[in-house]
Order: sequence, then C-alpha cells, then structure tokens
Amino acid sequence: QAGREVRIIVKPEEIDDYQAHTLAKDIANEIEQTMQYPGQIQVTVIRETRSVSYAK
Repeated sequence: QAGREVRIIVKPEEIDDYQAHTLAKDIANEIEQTMQYPGQIQVTVIRETRSVSYAK
C-alpha cells in the first residue's frame, strides 16, 4: 500500500456503526472525485471504546 491509507478516528458516542460506514464511503468518493493517484487508497473509520483496569 505504500502509505495509501486514510484513517479517521471518531468518538463512539457521537457516531454509530452505520454512520461510520457511510462516512468511510463518503470520504472515499470525495477522494475519487478530487484526486489523481495510482492504485487504491484505503479509507478506515476507527470507532472504538476502551476500558482499562490495573491489578496490583
């Protein structure tokens, strides 16, 4: 891929899974319409919740 990836990190409380999928498709379409590039560009929307605990 040689750096042909766009990652978008979103807040999980502000966007649901369907909206994340739609956002990725919208950004990919915008890239196709406005840029010229060889090969493909991967668009990834990251929506995650983390919970961390420590044991002592």
